[in-house]
Amino acid sequence: MGRLKAIGRRSFLIGSAGVLGGVAFGTFMAVRPHDNPLTADLAEGEVVFNAFVKLTADGITLIVPHADIGQGVQSAQAALIAEEFDIEVDQATLSFGDPDPAYYNTAFADEGVPFMSFDESTVAETMRGVAGGVIKMIGLQGTGGSTSMSDQYEKLRLAGAVARETIKAAASLRTGVPVADLRTANASVILPNGETIAYVDLAAESSQISPATDIALRDPSEWRHIGKPMMRTDTVAKATGTQTFGIDLDLDGMVYASVRTNPRKGGAMISFDTKNAENMRGVQAIVPVTNGIAAIADNTWRAIQAVNEVVCEWGPAPYPAETAAHWDEVAASFVDDRLDQEWRADGDVDAALAGENKITIENRAPYVAHQPLEPLNAIVRISDGLVEVWTGHQLPRFLQQQVAAVVGVDADSVQFYNQFSGGSFGHRLEFEYIKQATQIAMAMPGTPVKMTYSREEDFVQDYPRQLAMSRAQGIVENGQVTALSLDIAAPSVLASGGQRAGIVTPGPDAQIVAGAWNMPYDIPSLRVRGYRVPELAPISSWRSVGASHAGFLAENTLDELIRAAGADPMEERLRLVNHPVHRTVLETLAEMSNWGGDLGPNRGRGLALVESFGVPTAEVIEISMTDYGIKLDKVYVVADVGQVIDPVNFENQVQGGVVWGLGHAINSEITYSDGVAEQTNYHAAEGMRIFQTPEIVVRGLENATKIRGIGEPPVPPAAPALASAIFDLTGERPREMPFFKSFDFV
Repeated sequence: MGRLKAIGRRSFLIGSAGVLGGVAFGTFMAVRPHDNPLTADLAEGEVVFNAFVKLTADGITLIVPHADIGQGVQSAQAALIAEEFDIEVDQATLSFGDPDPAYYNTAFADEGVPFMSFDESTVAETMRGVAGGVIKMIGLQGTGGSTSMSDQYEKLRLAGAVARETIKAAASLRTGVPVADLRTANASVILPNGETIAYVDLAAESSQISPATDIALRDPSEWRHIGKPMMRTDTVAKATGTQTFGIDLDLDGMVYASVRTNPRKGGAMISFDTKNAENMRGVQAIVPVTNGIAAIADNTWRAIQAVNEVVCEWGPAPYPAETAAHWDEVAASFVDDRLDQEWRADGDVDAALAGENKITIENRAPYVAHQPLEPLNAIVRISDGLVEVWTGHQLPRFLQQQVAAVVGVDADSVQFYNQFSGGSFGHRLEFEYIKQATQIAMAMPGTPVKMTYSREEDFVQDYPRQLAMSRAQGIVENGQVTALSLDIAAPSVLASGGQRAGIVTPGPDAQIVAGAWNMPYDIPSLRVRGYRVPELAPISSWRSVGASHAGFLAENTLDELIRAAGADPMEERLRLVNHPVHRTVLETLAEMSNWGGDLGPNRGRGLALVESFGVPTAEVIEISMTDYGIKLDKVYVVADVGQVIDPVNFENQVQGGVVWGLGHAINSEITYSDGVAEQTNYHAAEGMRIFQTPEIVVRGLENATKIRGIGEPPVPPAAPALASAIFDLTGERPREMPFFKSFDFV
């Protein structure tokens, strides 16, 4: 429940003996371990070796605290523990655990400091350590930014190794066999004579000794799980429709609710009339929520029908009513007093651009929705000072704080049970739907209330990805790109989301230019500036966050300059690339895709390289022209994550990211009319259909020095690679997403 627990004799503290503390930070508070949350209420004979492994006579429980929002991270986390613990994943019960500062995510620090991902200088590493120390001190637990594997890669393996060595010590005490002569496999200790003792049979004895501290992680040559194809723990359930998501939960005595909130996000509800709804079949109550109304009924469908019958008078939007005015505000933001930060300044850009041969380019990326398949939902029960919440969410401890503020209790009085989510893409970083469910539950004390958005409400109440625009000037000489000034204007996603979460976000927002300022190219004169647009429609993190727009703006601009120079897009990028890991990604992609080979008539290919969350990802897209429009034929993708944990899931995540990126680049945007989002369901914001989906060939590399995640990095290169291919095929350059506005697609 998020409390700092008392230190127990049988607990192993995160960070003790220096094994889980990460980069040292020069204060006691930063290096001091958090208490082990699993030590509370242990029965006799039960043992917890650390915050991730619990053993009883009845079984093994692994705590895998990162939220599973469809990316398979529960399975991957369990595999990291199992690798060192010498068990099979299916021999343990997996749990997301209670929210707790012990599950802090230090990997967030990498995006929080203004250094290139491959900058491992003393200054850069020190600043990462300072940022990580702050994250640890405040106990920032969260899932996002493709950080789960980089955060847990070492922590969970060490947790498994500590548990293994402690159990071996217990077996040694029982048998008299030296620890050095014992082996472990299949959740058992193996004696020299071949006799086995199951881990569960050693639980009581393990609880009587201190956790092992003299441990060593296995050499990769001994790995059984990491790097090997795995069966995800949720595969069978999802394939058979038996996986339980938050929307599937059913508690005894539960009632059902749905809401309608002012479709002009943040606007007030002036009045409402319930007479058409309150006598409908199954309706139990109509109650107000902030800026809206809720219906409580005996099932979800009746609640949705009832709330739609409430006649509401809505106040105006606190942002421009029409999309055109949003774009006007963005276009007006390329001025000095809105300069957020100059992120890159290589060479003398002004002198290089002083000539008359400048190429001027403008690109745009629109608002887009999160639109996961599972609409937002939550169950809340309030009784006897305890608030219980069941939903899928990426920020557990912030959720506790938000709910506590609504009810007027301490955050420790909020018990959160995290659930599998049917997608998120950043949607489940928000709190409004949970706060609404809490307000409804306050009207029904002691009763679990299940609140579910209709699909239309899920769309209209979304906090979309930020819209953005770039203005660039470039110089090409002698077949080369020699100068580029790239300015990007966008509202601050960190400020918008942070305001709702109660987080102050001082300083510049790196997400305005993420994927652009860190482009891995040595252009002699290169400048990247971010301009902060005053807040328009409220926005939120979307899959790959800033790189989803800035990667497109940067690579589409660069590709246009390269083509204007008459250079080959692959060869010129290879000439400019300034880091060996990125170079290898490009070289591998060129070999995979047979770049330069003859494609035949009516075909084109395009290329893009974008780094997001420390992962250089490059894509080649091949397309062809048909009588009905452009057909996507094949996509080649190369990404370097330092270590591929599960090759099968890696391939699936990359393919899914490409489909996500391409579908939105071609089809999707959110526009506003009279302050209301015009797209209210999938028919108006289509993803990619199965018949449109190209063959996607994937290769993962392991040359980077740090372990990274793959859930988001395949998204940003998709749009600019397709734009490059469209130009190669048609001679026309897409400069604004979605591309269907200018081109027909099969």
